[in-house]
Amino acid sequence: MRSITTLDELRAARLSLDGTVGFVPTMGFLHEGHLSLIRRAKEECTHVVVSIFVNPTQFGPQEDLFRYPRDIERDLKLIAPLGVDLVWMPTTEIMYPQGYQTWVEVEAMTRPLEGAVRPGHFRGVTTVVTKLFNAVQPHKSYFGQKDAQQAAVIRQMVKDLNFPIEIVVCPTMREPDGLAMSSRNVYLDPEQRKAATILFRSLSAAKELYETGERNAETLRKRMKEILASEPLAQVQYVSCADYDSLEELTEIKSKTLLSMAVFIGGTRLIDNFVLE
Repeated sequence: MRSITTLDELRAARLSLDGTVGFVPTMGFLHEGHLSLIRRAKEECTHVVVSIFVNPTQFGPQEDLFRYPRDIERDLKLIAPLGVDLVWMPTTEIMYPQGYQTWVEVEAMTRPLEGAVRPGHFRGVTTVVTKLFNAVQPHKSYFGQKDAQQAAVIRQMVKDLNFPIEIVVCPTMREPDGLAMSSRNVYLDPEQRKAATILFRSLSAAKELYETGERNAETLRKRMKEILASEPLAQVQYVSCADYDSLEELTEIKSKTLLSMAVFIGGTRLIDNFVLE
């Protein structure tokens, strides 16, 4: 496994990789969710490239850029046994040199949900992912279902910009009590950690209604809100029952659907979702 920083190093190393290349972009502080993406890439591709870059342009002014957890040494130890060929760790100066002024934006799909409460977030995501794709030139790239809107936006971007890249969305990895794995979970104290399971429980309750035949989207949204309201530490930012592809809110469920939410537990913002097939 080679660890590299500069674009020149990356380009030279990329030329030596024959066959298919799978790419896993990350912001570091890796957990089992990230490692599952790497293992999937290893199964499906000849070579695997991982990037570690905390992208400043997807954080808002009041968000946690500077306290976002970082531990490169730990990350590299976790990656080392997995058979990764390259770990690219560019600096902010490499990704956004002085005078930088070019941005990539997906329009309608970035307006609801995360886009409504985090202005500019997806512009940062789509711009950095475009730059990573251009640099790595992968055949496949791997993303987690936990960031469902991000995955949908990137699928749309790849389609619109004719990137010859297959986007592979892998299942959300969860703790034994159902909490979706996230780098931000380290912010939770023991009481908050226990309270955070309310996201999984509310999604599960809505899914149970769906499985018993309920197809009214507002009924599912109401059920999720009721469960969330039972947890004093939970402050709901949004609850959604939307079309899986367009992310438009539904009245009636007729096809693949995304149940999703963003909830503050104390000062920590958590997101989670279920897909109704």
